[in-house]
Amino acid sequence: MPPKGAPNILLIMTDDAGYGVAGTFGGVIPTPALDRIANAGLRYTQFHSTALCSPTRAALITGRNHHSAGFGVVSEQATGYPGYDSILGVDNATIGEILKQNGYATSWFGKNHNTPSFQYSSAGPFDQWPSGMGFDYFYGFMGGDTSQWEPYLFQDHTQIFPWVGKPDYNLITDEADNAIDHIKQLNAAAPDKPFFVYYVPGATHAPHHPTQEWIDKFKGKFDMGWNEMREQIFANQKKLGVIPANTQLTPWSNELPKWDTLDADSKKLFAHQAEVFAAYVAYSDNEIGRVIQAVDDLGKLDNTLVIYIEGDNGTSAEGSVLGTPNELITLQGLNIPVKDQLKFYDIWGSDKTYPHMSVAWSWAFDTPFKWTKQVASHFGGTRQGMAMAWPARIKDAGGIRSQFHHVIDIVPTILEATGIPAPVMVNGVAQKPIEGVSMAYSWDNAQAPSARTTQYFEMFGNRGIYNDGWIAATTPPAPPWLMGTTKLPDVVDGYKWELYNLTEDFSENNDLAAKMPDKLHEMQEMFLMEAAKYNVFPLDNSVLERALTPRPSATAGRNEFTYAGVMSGIPTSGAPSILNKSYTITADVTVPEEGGEGMLVTTGGRFGGYGLYLVKGKPVFLYNFLDMERFRWEDPMALTPGKHTIVFDFKTDGPGFGKGGTGVLKVDGKEVANQNIPHTVPFLFTLDETFDVGVDTRTGVDDDDYQVPFAFNGNIAKLTVDLQQ
Repeated sequence: MPPKGAPNILLIMTDDAGYGVAGTFGGVIPTPALDRIANAGLRYTQFHSTALCSPTRAALITGRNHHSAGFGVVSEQATGYPGYDSILGVDNATIGEILKQNGYATSWFGKNHNTPSFQYSSAGPFDQWPSGMGFDYFYGFMGGDTSQWEPYLFQDHTQIFPWVGKPDYNLITDEADNAIDHIKQLNAAAPDKPFFVYYVPGATHAPHHPTQEWIDKFKGKFDMGWNEMREQIFANQKKLGVIPANTQLTPWSNELPKWDTLDADSKKLFAHQAEVFAAYVAYSDNEIGRVIQAVDDLGKLDNTLVIYIEGDNGTSAEGSVLGTPNELITLQGLNIPVKDQLKFYDIWGSDKTYPHMSVAWSWAFDTPFKWTKQVASHFGGTRQGMAMAWPARIKDAGGIRSQFHHVIDIVPTILEATGIPAPVMVNGVAQKPIEGVSMAYSWDNAQAPSARTTQYFEMFGNRGIYNDGWIAATTPPAPPWLMGTTKLPDVVDGYKWELYNLTEDFSENNDLAAKMPDKLHEMQEMFLMEAAKYNVFPLDNSVLERALTPRPSATAGRNEFTYAGVMSGIPTSGAPSILNKSYTITADVTVPEEGGEGMLVTTGGRFGGYGLYLVKGKPVFLYNFLDMERFRWEDPMALTPGKHTIVFDFKTDGPGFGKGGTGVLKVDGKEVANQNIPHTVPFLFTLDETFDVGVDTRTGVDDDDYQVPFAFNGNIAKLTVDLQQ
């Protein structure tokens, strides 16, 4: 049982939002729900993440550094080293498991991204799903992002499709509705049982998918451009007291254009990108506010510890310098010119786009700091606005706290608040020590010295070390928006280091490395000691290559995959991957008397993928190159009723990433279409679509050809995918 009077816990974290995003911390985007928590409690001005999604989330729910918890990087880039295998492990019990075993009702809404991507399928195992991490109920998505209009969504272990037949559906509202209903149900069933609600919506990670109502609210609000907006945020931050009065605004990146150098079309596009992002921030905060209000309506807010973290890392640079109508393009180091992006202007943010904004906005939204998401060495990647309220206990309403803290400090704070000791054993397994420190000491004393004296940072080889008001940090050798596509220096010896005295230089503006080499050397030695302690080695600065690293998988070592009938919802990690290789797809089908129609096999959808299907009886193979080009092979003749064998054979021009090749479509042994294509998708077809046989769920690879679910009206006796190297 929980200790008498133990508070409810509402732990909220948004996605991909740096320090200068929320109005609560000086941003130009109103965030009244975050304001509500800050005004009822405390704002923390030196609170930190790991600079990337999965790692921050692992650290947040375990109270241990991200490498200690196996999440040195996102699960999609996991490697075999202990600090990078994306497996929390039985010795890293989450706060969900601890609270559940002490009588709490535990639930999780929104983004997961802490289940290894190779365990997403219905085959499990489920020990690394939310249910295996101590959460009684899960409603959300498993990976790094998903469409908010047609999400890849799970309720506990089951894929669900609540958006079907609801043209106004959006996951941001659905998550709030579900959480509110769940909290009400808990109260009705067991009003005295405390709850732990972990509420982590996908906003504002790409795709930026707010509703049109919210987009309209921000029309014209960003016409001033990113440089002027940065100045406005900086001035707001000083007025609010969330940065010291002597803080300096760090320089604008030489890699990014200044607003006044842009042409009219670029300004028009980029301003609209920011309007949609801001709408997404405000929309999400509004729905979070509904969840908070639901707790209040039940009379439970006074004894609820609410922790609201704005962003799991700095604002994202993954939209590239130009932004994109389809995030899958920029994630693979590709770009779309402004003139081509403008074709999407009127539908930006709709289900027909998977959009992200220019990194220049992201840099500006991380004011007053340098850099962005992915860069762990600088606060642009790791400084998050955070507010914490517990009206029954925290009395300095509206106070500001400047102690240095990290996401690993949330678990021990919750444990102290609830009176539950950190467990030595969980389910018979000895636990790693909690590596965070409680922040509760700061509730009553704004001047208390930081209980956290040291904290390391590392991501993709960029690293930093904080100690007693000093931070040493490597200079990123290449901007993160290049996604590691440039040649990088030796990860150990090839990096330049910087040194900052944070007590005098809040924003990391005045580099003291040249003036204080002995202090720098002392800090570098400290980094090595911390890195050795917490599983950071071996350092690795590769980025995209890690996405193709071999890892445990139901497909490992298999070259032939055979299916029959209808099979849908297989995650791409458990399906044959045709990327960067030759392959043959063979379908033995029976066409009905009325003629053939429907999907035979597909991976991906509107924003990238392929499909082999029949339209008006004609076999088609469609290769969707990231919604930029579609390559089509089609039989000019419709199939007659009866049995047929359809084969698509592709020979790559590789080896190498994204090479072109020659595809041949055959029907009953006869060649019916032959085409050479100049390139293929290099790394990633989809983030949130599945492998389907006999049907197509979520979105289609060509909206002009068919509408989902596009089930095949005949019979698939056998479908084989044969992979060649």
